[in-house]
Parts: sequence; structure tokens; C-alpha cells
Amino acid sequence: MARRRKRLDIFSVIFLVIGIIGAFICYKNPSSFQEFSQKPVPKFSHLKEGDYVNMYCKGIIEYQLPDRTRVDCLTDEYAIEYDWAKKWAESIGQAMYYSKMTGKKPAVAIIIKNPYERIYIKRIEKANPDIKIFEIKTVDYHE
Repeated sequence: MARRRKRLDIFSVIFLVIGIIGAFICYKNPSSFQEFSQKPVPKFSHLKEGDYVNMYCKGIIEYQLPDRTRVDCLTDEYAIEYDWAKKWAESIGQAMYYSKMTGKKPAVAIIIKNPYERIYIKRIEKANPDIKIFEIKTVDYHE
């Protein structure tokens, strides 16, 4: 048992020495550390779904139905569900439900962060071609 403890102590010392050397290198040459630790943070990456509703909705925002569910945006023509691209399947169901409850056409406003997320729009088109799709690119959208 003493051997195992000794072996652990040796590894602890080795990791401690490596950590000290790494800290010293970063202290002497901070630019070598910065290139790995500092990624540019998009200016507007903090925006939420509701922020996009407020920016793009040209109708009634958060229209409340009798069952207390809320349509993100209700216009003269559409009941629109706003959602992130990855939640595409959920948005279809909500848009269809809101359409039935309001008598308006179903629509989804899909918020995409990059071109790859367009695959979710294709899935909505295949699942239900009757749903109108509004594509919204985030303000920090990147190719």
C-alpha cells in the first residue's frame, strides 16, 4: 500500500511542476496563452427568442388563447410560432395548434445561427408543406 501512495505522490509532483512551467511560460509570453483562451464573442449572442419576436413581429405579440397558451405573433393572415432551428419539430405542432385555435394560417419563424441550420427548414418543408416558413438569421449569423 505504501508503494501506491508513493506512486501517487510522484505523479502529483510531476503535474505540479508541469503546471508551474506552463504558468511561467504564459506569464512571460501572454500572447501564446491568449490565442487559445480568448475566442471572439459575438456582439449580440445574448439575444433570446422573445427579442426576435419583438424585432420582427408585425402583429399582436403574445396573443393569449382561451386555454392560456400564447401565440408568439398573430397577424391578419398568420398565427406565427417563433423558435430556434433545432426546435423545428416542436414549432410545427405549435403553429398547427395556434392555426386551429385562431382560424389563421399556420406559420413558423425559424431563427438560424449559421447556414448548416437550414437543414431544419428543409425538414419543416417535408413534414408539412402547408406551413409558411419565415427564416430569420441571428444578428451574429456567420457563414
